[in-house]
Amino acid sequence: MNPSSPWWTPSRHADRRPLLLTRNRIQAAIRGWLAGEGFTEVDPAALAISPGNEAHLHGFRTEAIGNDGMPREMYLHTSPEFAMKKLLAAGERRIHAFSHVWRNRERGALHSPEFTMLEWYRVGEGYEVLMADTLAFLRLAAKEAGASVLRFRDRTCDPFLEPERLSVGEAFHVHAGVDLMASIGADGATDAGRLRAELDRIGVRRAADDTWSDMLSRVLSEKVEPELGQGRVTILDRYPSAEAALARKVPGDARVAERFEVYACGVELANGFGELTDPEEQRRRFQAEMAEKARVYGESYPLDEDFLAALAGMPPAAGIAMGFDRVVMLAAGAPRIDDVMWTPVP
Repeated sequence: MNPSSPWWTPSRHADRRPLLLTRNRIQAAIRGWLAGEGFTEVDPAALAISPGNEAHLHGFRTEAIGNDGMPREMYLHTSPEFAMKKLLAAGERRIHAFSHVWRNRERGALHSPEFTMLEWYRVGEGYEVLMADTLAFLRLAAKEAGASVLRFRDRTCDPFLEPERLSVGEAFHVHAGVDLMASIGADGATDAGRLRAELDRIGVRRAADDTWSDMLSRVLSEKVEPELGQGRVTILDRYPSAEAALARKVPGDARVAERFEVYACGVELANGFGELTDPEEQRRRFQAEMAEKARVYGESYPLDEDFLAALAGMPPAAGIAMGFDRVVMLAAGAPRIDDVMWTPVP
């Protein structure tokens, strides 16, 4: 495969086509599994009032012109989450979507500004069942690709083995030698000074104005994530509440939330939650996230008031988003995400 040739040249397409057909087989297998579990496939609109309200997610802004010729600011969604939760409030119980989503400031071997997200929700079920779902999908992907392991560069992961499950606090202790939980109060409040001392002790670089969240992200990306999903899948569970704007807090421990991520070969593949359904608490968290976004990036996004209104009628549920292209990429052993996309973004 000659990476310098455009993807649409016949010779390069012929090289890429086996990967793309593998993608189709994996998608069909997952769709069949979901149908067998009683899921309804939905097709959320991509245009939204808000692209999402997390500080470090960046949307694509656009403009809708009404029949009266007046412009209205809108965004391409970074996730179908808000729309799908409105469907849960409307009465749906098990839904899934293969959605194209858009995230700005993201491009590389593992990132494309437009990619496919598989998102699914289960009403009335705990978030642990989503872990089993994700493992089933990784095994289906490997089977359809004719692979015994998932692969990224020189790393491999056997999805057929029992996964490793670590809390974020445990992972920081094991892989970075950091006592993360000592920097979190009983109410979930964070102490940047205590975490700063931990980073200085282990020699991780930091900026003078780094927040607690900045420092957590630095240790996670430099010390922890590269060690996850090596040999077998890792489920990184119980994120600090301060890092889980859309998740319920764990009953009896306000320091942590019902949020987990799934890793293979050091690559994050999925992000799941026991969903927060308190609209006032959600509003407070969104406002805090947007205040941080304004501080760091000089911009913020509007809140989707319809979403907050619908949240009041949303039943208890668990939901998860999986980077479908990344799963295909690891199952097929492709080196870049663009290799498994039918028409990569220019």
